[in-house]
Amino acid sequence: MVMDINEIQEYLPHRYPFLLVDRVAEIELGECITAWKNVSYNEHFFNGHFPGHPIMPGVLIIEALAQAAGILGFKTVDKRPADGYIYYYVGSDNVRFKRPVFPGDRLTLEARMLKARRGIWKFACRAHVEGEVVCEADIICAERKVA
Repeated sequence: MVMDINEIQEYLPHRYPFLLVDRVAEIELGECITAWKNVSYNEHFFNGHFPGHPIMPGVLIIEALAQAAGILGFKTVDKRPADGYIYYYVGSDNVRFKRPVFPGDRLTLEARMLKARRGIWKFACRAHVEGEVVCEADIICAERKVA
């Protein structure tokens, strides 16, 4: 199942400049997701990170992974932000960065569901560029009803 940016916006409450998933290439509900972030030199964060040597901040790579995991969670339980639900990023374990991400890279985001209990979801996540691992992390999200 492929999702374009319009469908992604139905499942994530984020918008520019914090929407960090451009396309979902593959999703198996309750199992895993593969998504892409096309990293452009025009991204707002490159103005200061770092002038003359632009690198995508690691925290934004983690955020992109969390957004991909959130799409997997929302699609799995068939809920959307428009229904009054949100996924909060609540933590990470085993985070490792392997190499920088530069403008022009296509960041592939992968998340595999490890467990879900009482609205707390844990995902094994990995980001890579052209098959080379950039970042690995276990990401924890909490599903909540927004009042």
